[in-house]
Amino acid sequence: MAAQKINEALEHIAKAEKYLKTGFLKWKPDYDSAATEYGKAAVAFKNAKQFDQAREACLREAEAHENNKALFHAAKAYEQAGMMLKEMQRLPEAVQLIEKASMMYLENGTPDTAAIALERAGKLIENVSPEKAVQLYQQAASVFENEERLRQALEMLGKASRLLVRGRRLDEAALSLQKEKSIYKEIENYPTCYKKTIAQVLVHLHRNDYVAAERCVRESYSIPGFNGSEDCAALEQLLEGYDQQDQDQVSEVCNSPLFKYMDNDYAKLGLTLVVPGGGMKKKSPNTAQDKARGPAAAGSHADEEEDEYSGGLC
Repeated sequence: MAAQKINEALEHIAKAEKYLKTGFLKWKPDYDSAATEYGKAAVAFKNAKQFDQAREACLREAEAHENNKALFHAAKAYEQAGMMLKEMQRLPEAVQLIEKASMMYLENGTPDTAAIALERAGKLIENVSPEKAVQLYQQAASVFENEERLRQALEMLGKASRLLVRGRRLDEAALSLQKEKSIYKEIENYPTCYKKTIAQVLVHLHRNDYVAAERCVRESYSIPGFNGSEDCAALEQLLEGYDQQDQDQVSEVCNSPLFKYMDNDYAKLGLTLVVPGGGMKKKSPNTAQDKARGPAAAGSHADEEEDEYSGGLC
């Protein structure tokens, strides 16, 4: 079966080369017919699992389409060549060809197809080179945003943000999350804005930047419904515990369902968050006296602490 398919592919290549030849009565190559034959050859080689020969046939098809000024079809052929490289596990080379295809889609005036190609390339390379995948997802997001396809742009930005967190590129993750949050606010998806605020705060605290985390919460009060939401209350409690170096309070918030059921990368940030000073609970100087006086005294002191913070952070 494989040998039959290979022979079939070689026949198509011979026909393609014949279409490209010129002579006394044929001054111009027939690029369209040649491209069709190269495309058929690529399919036959692929079916025979001769992926390198299939890749070469795709590249020849792309070249013929380019000579014929058929950019969309050339881009499709380059993308197919990339898929053949994927089959051979030559992923960086595959991504290069798919990027080339996306540029041609843009040049041809089909940006949606370009963005989809960039997303496909990102998925291919994500486990091998997360840095490259982030770049590809951000490029795809930019194309979708330019086309006002904001939900698709958000999907790409979300993938980029999670990869940045996973790679501990927290400064960039903070910027990416802010971009997401701004677009969610623009399309009036306010509950998701609250979740992005939680992710932002966790990123800032892992950056040891309490001021940025607090500012992030303060700025979110302008989002309709945030003030008074469970997200807001939890973040105020988290920031209070972090500021007081109270690891127990921080851990209690970060282990709540609100935090644990976020995207896995953000949930991990919560579970690994340690307050400054080594993560020990800050003890009150009256603790020993309370123990000596008994339960009544301890209860009285607890009431005093509750009164002191009854107003929250605001």
